[in-house]
Amino acid sequence: MRIIITGGSGLIGRELTATLAYGGHEVIVLSRNPAGVQDLPLKAKAVEWDGRTIEGWGKLADGADAIVNLAGANIGAARWTPARKKVLLESRQDAGRAVVEAVRAALQKPRVVVQASAVGYYGSRGNEEVTETTPAGTDFLAQLAKEWEASTAPVEELGVRRAIARTGVVLSPDGGALPRMMAPFRLFFGGPIGSGRQWLPWIHFTDEVNALKYLMESESASGAYNLCAPNPLTNAEFSRLLGRRMRRPCWLTAPAFALRLLYGEMADVVLKGQKQVPRRLQRTSFRFIYSAADAALKDIIF
Repeated sequence: MRIIITGGSGLIGRELTATLAYGGHEVIVLSRNPAGVQDLPLKAKAVEWDGRTIEGWGKLADGADAIVNLAGANIGAARWTPARKKVLLESRQDAGRAVVEAVRAALQKPRVVVQASAVGYYGSRGNEEVTETTPAGTDFLAQLAKEWEASTAPVEELGVRRAIARTGVVLSPDGGALPRMMAPFRLFFGGPIGSGRQWLPWIHFTDEVNALKYLMESESASGAYNLCAPNPLTNAEFSRLLGRRMRRPCWLTAPAFALRLLYGEMADVVLKGQKQVPRRLQRTSFRFIYSAADAALKDIIF
């Protein structure tokens, strides 16, 4: 297969690229800075793009088997000022429009577009179990995820199958949320965040990559899928497991008011949560390798 990945230099993109390339597939990683995409496997290459148009890469979509659209500015990289919110939104809309334009121009169209999204789509839900049929929320993260998903919707009108990956917190030693969560525990200051009662939908990076592969390869996979482990935990439960695995105490709560002072609205990422479950994946042949958080942490933290 020939697979194009936008946003392929990010955490999920790097893992997916390596897995696909080592599996014998040709992988094209689109990046604003292809020279900075290092250590690519033999069957993968980086191609420059501006994040907005098909200039320099659009023809590669002709005859490609799949496009995986992961592109979007990092939500945790800076405080959510109005200007930053605009960057977050437009980076996703622009990338999606470019994917649609490339598909429209292709004589031999890709078989599938896999569109990234996030659990934030559902908004804050308390203890409600969140499945793929749960409606979208109304806060900023929910609106961002809705626009991200909508950005590639027109490919369906072009006859291309489209699957949407609403991903929870990806656990990986190489980036994302887990190293940040581990940092205070290393200093013996670890503990729950805020009330600790908010749900933490999580997924091991191996299962995340395998789920994305499943969405690419399964001809029956279309529409939204929750990419998360089947056993969500509250933040307090996860924190206790993390402390036990790191052989550190779990005792110091990070107060909500302090996080809001430091990060403003962005603090909602960790202070609010969703009891997300992968209902649609559970009804398929897909099988999780790490369905329990303690096993996932044991694999990552030696």
